[in-house]
Amino acid sequence: MLPVLTEHSNRILISKLCKLLEEYLDDSQVKEIYRAYLFSAEAHEGQVRKSGEAYIFHPIAATYILGQMHSDTQTLCAALLHDVIEDTDVTKEELAAEFGKQVAELVDGVSKLSTIEFKTREHAQAASLRKMLLAMNHDIRVIIVKLADRLHNMRTLGAMSPASRRRIAQETLEIYAPIANRLGINIMQSELEELSFAAIYPKRYQILSNRLQKVYKQRFETFNNIKVSIEKQLAKYSVNATIGKRNRNPYRIYFNMCNKKKTSSSNKKRTFLQLMNVCSLRIIVDSKADCYLALGAVHSLYKPMFESFKDYIAIPKNNGYQSIHTLLFSSHGVLIEAQIRTTEMHKLSETGITTYGLDHFSSGGDYPNPSYRRASEWLKELLEIRATDSIEFLEHVKTDLFPEEVYVFTPSGEIMQLHKGATAIDFAYAIHTDIGNKCTSAKVDGQYVPLSTPLSSGQTVEVFTVKWTRPHPSWLNFAVSAKARSHIRHFLKNLQQDEAVQLGKDMLDKELATYSLHVDSLTEEQSASLLKTFKCDCMEKLLAEIGFGNRIALIVACQFDSAPSLPIENDKPKPLVIKGTENVVVNFASCCHPIPGDDIVAFISTGKGIIIHTAVCKLVAQYKVEKLQAVEWEVGIEGEFLVDIRVEVNDQRGVLANVATCITNMRSDIERVANENHDGRSVLKFCISVKSRDHLATIMRHIRRLECVTRVHRSRD
Repeated sequence: MLPVLTEHSNRILISKLCKLLEEYLDDSQVKEIYRAYLFSAEAHEGQVRKSGEAYIFHPIAATYILGQMHSDTQTLCAALLHDVIEDTDVTKEELAAEFGKQVAELVDGVSKLSTIEFKTREHAQAASLRKMLLAMNHDIRVIIVKLADRLHNMRTLGAMSPASRRRIAQETLEIYAPIANRLGINIMQSELEELSFAAIYPKRYQILSNRLQKVYKQRFETFNNIKVSIEKQLAKYSVNATIGKRNRNPYRIYFNMCNKKKTSSSNKKRTFLQLMNVCSLRIIVDSKADCYLALGAVHSLYKPMFESFKDYIAIPKNNGYQSIHTLLFSSHGVLIEAQIRTTEMHKLSETGITTYGLDHFSSGGDYPNPSYRRASEWLKELLEIRATDSIEFLEHVKTDLFPEEVYVFTPSGEIMQLHKGATAIDFAYAIHTDIGNKCTSAKVDGQYVPLSTPLSSGQTVEVFTVKWTRPHPSWLNFAVSAKARSHIRHFLKNLQQDEAVQLGKDMLDKELATYSLHVDSLTEEQSASLLKTFKCDCMEKLLAEIGFGNRIALIVACQFDSAPSLPIENDKPKPLVIKGTENVVVNFASCCHPIPGDDIVAFISTGKGIIIHTAVCKLVAQYKVEKLQAVEWEVGIEGEFLVDIRVEVNDQRGVLANVATCITNMRSDIERVANENHDGRSVLKFCISVKSRDHLATIMRHIRRLECVTRVHRSRD
């Protein structure tokens, strides 16, 4: 059972809405909102919700939620009208003529992309969310209306089928609750999380809620005793304060129980009793100075736990949240979790971006609301996300919604907020896109570290750049921020395109040599003929198609035959030369790990370029002949290539270290290592970097000389 009232019993009438709005709006504004209600009621005439109730009660309820936040007239009108473009025949132009351009833009921003056909429900949802988030950049009130809409839908989810309830609740938990958190609207976030939890896991929710109520009843006297003690101590420090109990969100309890506690000494999930052995208090004082006086007072009364203190007043969270958190030992058998903040901070923590009303958002001017300023910065970052489709954009947004933060310093002392797990690459892109693209190395607290090193709060980070460097595909393995990942992917896609064009040119030149032709020597007529035949707009696109493996160079070159036949055997072009410096469109197969000196052949993979195999690789026999390309290594090739070796050893202490030391002494890096046991024998499987077959032979020869080694050979799995 969902913890909500039924649709009809929870109905909000227009008279109740108007009574609420009259508390803070003048008569003319209330009349304009009532006019929007009449327009919406007429447009939705005859439409009903799943519960059978007239549809108009949904926009009234969503508007009532916004009225409780003292929203402005335009936002309230948009809430009443938020479904008329999507679900009725009313157009955006008609809405603008009736209620003004801004109201029409708000309604359009909330509306789904219902006129476009998508492959899947996921594509449609992603495209609608992308449209809405980008519309927020013009007027952030779009998402406020959408959150009110979603909150009422969640309150009345009982009329939906179980499958629909779970789907909508999961989307709410993954997208809308985190957005409410990002905007600092804790009241909405908490209710959305609890309603979603109840819809996805109704039995777990019910059991957890019942246990929470029992704990609260049992702790009632303990809470009062602690409260009285703290009040007396604050009075000694002349601090005027209001102390209240903070009830825990059932979803947050469940979330913390399901997630492992990652500390240096523990990697176990926490139980309900461990999490609830805490008395949570909120101490609200008059000024920022009083916050620190109150902190001193409670620390003089109860001893704080080591490393449990967080000062979000000095360094606010990324949604503008400010408070002091401290965890204290008590003599009452429970820990005391205290949050200390001012009245203004408390108001901001509960209602966030909506604290001072919403009427100023459309002006785009500065406003003394930290939640609003930080939300504006976040929206700017969203606009910088480069994504080829809505699904990719949604993945970037989910990455950004919104892990815990770490706080690091630049060499000049500026504080940078990054996502938990962020690396030096994320730090570089947070400073500027060009810094990220040209980053080569980093120092943390004065020491050089790999770019993949996770950063911790309090560290000072410095990155170094050079003009000629560029992002590497491996950066995607450890970059965590949406901004960093999107810019790396965008750069690599452009790089891949350029490399595919060059590779396609090389491949086509090899085939055209049969006809004594060269790509650069083709006449306009010859080029036009090829482009027409293969339906390409320009020669660059055709060459890229060849480089990506979507076209076969031999077939393209055969267009110059007087008769449509292949070139004779003796006139076959020379093999394509592999230099080893190719990047993303030339790949070396992981099944056989070809290295310089091996006989090789290339498989043309559609959309991926060419994949190099050894000539004896088992997979080559499975490929179609027309998909194979003759290739050879460039003379004097330089670079490092991965190869697998198997080392059979006697099972004894220190054997892995001995073999690894031998490999590194031979100027080879170990990429991976695995250990297997077979009938008392130990087999070490290494993936190492080598420069050639000769280099590999030298490494294997030195490994064989170790007393602990019985056999070593190259693996060709």
